[in-house]
Amino acid sequence: MHSIVSLISGRGSNFEAIYKAAQAKSWDVRFTGLIANQPEAKGLAFAKSVGIPTAVIDHRAYPSREAFDRALMQQIDAFRADLVVLAGFMRILTPGFIKHYEGRMINIHPSLLPRFPGLHTHERALAAGDRVHGATVHFVSAGVDEGPIICQSEVPVLPTDTPSELATRVLKTEHQIYPLAVEWFIQGRLQITGNRVRVDPPELQYIPFP
Repeated sequence: MHSIVSLISGRGSNFEAIYKAAQAKSWDVRFTGLIANQPEAKGLAFAKSVGIPTAVIDHRAYPSREAFDRALMQQIDAFRADLVVLAGFMRILTPGFIKHYEGRMINIHPSLLPRFPGLHTHERALAAGDRVHGATVHFVSAGVDEGPIICQSEVPVLPTDTPSELATRVLKTEHQIYPLAVEWFIQGRLQITGNRVRVDPPELQYIPFP
């Protein structure tokens, strides 16, 4: 049985989607902890409501990024994580932290990577005149949003879209592909070769808009 620990900064809707998928499909997993770096993160309430242990490690209480990451690492390891799921965790992690969880820490990003790494992806997609946008689940590496891609899904960009409207459409597809990627991981189906991820047995890893 795999143990999952999730890191959030806000509402944690992707974590909630993963948890609900696990319950619906009876995954052989335990959600051993949820950690927030913001005491007011709304996702803490959901975790508590379903009996998942929670912790708050406020990054503002630490003198450096490295000191915060050490404290975070101690708590994750205390929760005995087999998989670390970043679900809207708005922190740049240090190389030592990333190395410690290499191959067992995943993230979701609101764009079709390698397009638009970093912030403000929806505004940038609209400014570029893109006709499709989407989301990417990837393993975390030292480069920001550069890790091996597990799966992606696309959504259309409509002529009348605002960044908020586009974000809502992307979030909906995030809630579909993130549970899928986690399920593949706990099934032992993900094989990393260089910067590529293969699903064995094969399954569609790029999901176009229907």
